[in-house]
Amino acid sequence: MTDQGFSVEDIDTSRPHPARMYNYYLGGKDNYEVDRKAAQRVIDLFPDIVPMARGNLKFLHRAVRYMVGHGIRQIIDIGTGIPTAANTHQVAHETSPEVRVAYVDNDPIVATYAGAHLLAAGNTGFLLGDLRDPESILRHPTVSKLIDFGQPVGLMLVAVLHFIRDDEDPAGLVAAYRDALPAGSHLVLSHTTGDFHRLDGDAGEARDVYRDKGATATLTLRSHHEVSGFFDGFELVEPGLVQPPLWRPDGPVPTERELARVGFYGGVGIKP
Repeated sequence: MTDQGFSVEDIDTSRPHPARMYNYYLGGKDNYEVDRKAAQRVIDLFPDIVPMARGNLKFLHRAVRYMVGHGIRQIIDIGTGIPTAANTHQVAHETSPEVRVAYVDNDPIVATYAGAHLLAAGNTGFLLGDLRDPESILRHPTVSKLIDFGQPVGLMLVAVLHFIRDDEDPAGLVAAYRDALPAGSHLVLSHTTGDFHRLDGDAGEARDVYRDKGATATLTLRSHHEVSGFFDGFELVEPGLVQPPLWRPDGPVPTERELARVGFYGGVGIKP
């Protein structure tokens, strides 16, 4: 059992889960056969998913360093996913060990790994919660213990909003979190897009795997304009909303050909 009251027996292994599929894209081992089969089908149809996922993780690392470098000392990371190397708190603590991180995910398997991978360090906590229920997350005792809403907060929505359907009002959900944050808070957000890939043929089939294989969530690709709307009420920091490898790169800038493989947008905004 975990601190959340879940055991391995509570995990649904009959259907692929996007968090476990993402873990497979990153080369992780915390996934099941059903996840590996679905993820490998996506890779076979759409090999770009692997550099996209890995580029997105590097973006997360740079964005965390940016926030902590600009004074953020508390972070809510929603849609944490399966723990990997260099999790949010590990990156943050490289700059400031006093940073507090509340991890949130709706997958019980993440809870089973949280104790060993996310909670071993101080100033961290994990709660099982759903992005679509902001009030339950914002009022959760774990968040209340770690997060002081009188001080700026870093809110992370990395590679998670594309699992929220349009009829679930993703913009309204982001606004609900935004309204709970004080001035000076940061929003780190990334999202898949079809702007760089045709949505028919193999790319379209890869997207449909999430639905056709009975995955626990469907994938909604959104345009630059649509993703920009999630930053309403925030001021985007330079270079704005761009493909993740272009957001303040700390290494060689990808070539145009390499960028054509990255169907993601990422950005950081500050609440004035």
